[in-house]
Amino acid sequence: MSKKTITLKQVRSPNRRPERQAETLIGLGLNKLGRTSTLEDTPAVRGMLKKVQHLVQVEEGK
Repeated sequence: MSKKTITLKQVRSPNRRPERQAETLIGLGLNKLGRTSTLEDTPAVRGMLKKVQHLVQVEEGK
């Protein structure tokens, strides 16, 4: 059985944001504008995503 995935794309810069938000983006595999990352849909990833939802664009996977 394949696991659900989420594809994230960074659309805003973490400049002038709390350092914690920049660290969360790095934890999600995003560190530059326009980068994409495909991650497994887990509660931990969803929690991180909620902290930086204003900086990323989300596409649901399978």
